[in-house]
Amino acid sequence: MPSVEKNKKVAESDVGEYVELSPLGDTVVIVTLGNGTDQHTHRKVQALSLYLNRYPFPGLVEIVPAFVTVAVYYDPIKLRDPLTGASWRSGAGGTVSPYTWICRILEGIIANLADQAAEAPRTVHIPVYYGGEWGPDLPAVAQHNGLTVDEVIELHAAPEYLVHMIGFAPGFPYLGGMSRRIAAPRRSTPRLTIAAGTVGIGGQQTGIYPISTPGGWQLIGRTPVTLFRRDNEAPSLLQAGDRVRFQPISHKQYLEWRRSEHEYSNYTCGSSYDDSG
Repeated sequence: MPSVEKNKKVAESDVGEYVELSPLGDTVVIVTLGNGTDQHTHRKVQALSLYLNRYPFPGLVEIVPAFVTVAVYYDPIKLRDPLTGASWRSGAGGTVSPYTWICRILEGIIANLADQAAEAPRTVHIPVYYGGEWGPDLPAVAQHNGLTVDEVIELHAAPEYLVHMIGFAPGFPYLGGMSRRIAAPRRSTPRLTIAAGTVGIGGQQTGIYPISTPGGWQLIGRTPVTLFRRDNEAPSLLQAGDRVRFQPISHKQYLEWRRSEHEYSNYTCGSSYDDSG
């Protein structure tokens, strides 16, 4: 079994001031690109993810971007240097472990990420019916913050949110940018079932439940848009790096939107996209 080295830091590079590589078992490297969920760190995560998706090296299996990290899954048997084709068994200086070899590959990639052109972010408009039976915690969120229900809706729908990552459940977007004025603690007792499309607040974050699942966030509304379609090549509507804007709609509009959902086959679902950046 290959040895597992201690965490190793990469010197200052074009992608940023803080980069750390660390092993997660024998086939995963965690690349940490910052200390907080800020825009600068998010851009670094996106830059590395974009490069690895565009130019996968031999032996790369999968990448999973998160708030401040990119998990790089690899196959040690197929691992090769992308420039020379050499393996960790026959590299310069003799045999090294697969972990050391992939760290060398990633260090080289990270050092040259300044030339990686970022894709223009996509803005996805999500209609939401706030309150009522599908947003039962909206009054509690308002009371917790000393606001009216209408003020919570206005504050929630005002920002342009950033999709930091997809996780927890298939297609679940963790959104950054919510006003602290409507932050609310998670429920002490999670619900056993939350319907797909439900919009919630958990602490200082907001998100949308893409499938029916248990959860402990405060529920403030529901969208008629389908966020996760497992049979599609890209099953998740939202991706890390997308921007999201919420559009308040009436109960009648919600029902009309749901009835027309089956007519849409490309995830637009009446949403508008702005590719101008």
